[in-house]
Amino acid sequence: MEIVRYADRSDRAVRVGVRRAGRVSPLAGVGSVSELLRLPLAELRGLLEGAGAGGETLDVSQVLLLPPVDGLTEVWASGVTYERSMAARVEESSQKDAYQKVYEAERPELFFKAPAWRVVTDGEPVAIRADSGLDVPEPELGVVANARGEIVGYVACNDMSSRSIEGENPLYLPQAKVYAGSCAVSTGIRPAWEIPDATALDITLAVVRDGQTAWKGETSTARMHRDLETLVDYLFRGDAHPAGAFLATGTGIIPEMSFTLAGGDRVEIEVAEVGVLSNPVVVGKEPLSWLVDALSDPFAREVAR
Repeated sequence: MEIVRYADRSDRAVRVGVRRAGRVSPLAGVGSVSELLRLPLAELRGLLEGAGAGGETLDVSQVLLLPPVDGLTEVWASGVTYERSMAARVEESSQKDAYQKVYEAERPELFFKAPAWRVVTDGEPVAIRADSGLDVPEPELGVVANARGEIVGYVACNDMSSRSIEGENPLYLPQAKVYAGSCAVSTGIRPAWEIPDATALDITLAVVRDGQTAWKGETSTARMHRDLETLVDYLFRGDAHPAGAFLATGTGIIPEMSFTLAGGDRVEIEVAEVGVLSNPVVVGKEPLSWLVDALSDPFAREVAR
């Protein structure tokens, strides 16, 4: 089961539903994913498990799947949660001890990643900044929390990153991490109660260039230095999230300094039991201009797929 947000091709309306085995069951009376994330976990589970019982279903070909994040829901991200991430940040940075200290500290590194409207999903392009010379994808397990801070689901995430900009100065992290095309999540939210153990999920990454695998890597959430509940707890300590929040939980897969993404690459990510992402790579903000049009017309997204 996955929670999905979609545009119906018959009337172009945006709806929320449950996808099972290639069929989508609309959730009657639910206008947005952010409405679902206002519900307590037990109530949300009951609503989803009862969806589609004898009612209307649509073949997935009849809808345009959209990123499953909307309204006031924000995407945040965690840094330096794996030893590999700490080592990579130390390697690239002019301020090496900052990353060693945050890896060992009780308080995690958390940062804002994207508002809902700027998030892309499977099949849509991710971007590298035109003013950056060293860029990588960061495949991550994404936690979906409701307004109470309860973990209700998971997504696959790509936290695109400019290593050259952040490496120049850690204070440039917002520019290295927050820009058009920097945040991708899978098309569906996998409910938390369907994942027996989120601390032992395999994550894989492949970068395809000119039809060949240019780089690949793998890790597991078992290698995380921090637990998911603690990350969510810190996210909710200092602010309210009345429509819930998505939190990318950090990456354990980072290419060597000799590798960088290029326009025309394709990034393939899979988080086992959770979701997949396949995204072409573009350069600069202009190829993402359709995101503004998609605010009023979700089918504007099709030009990029």
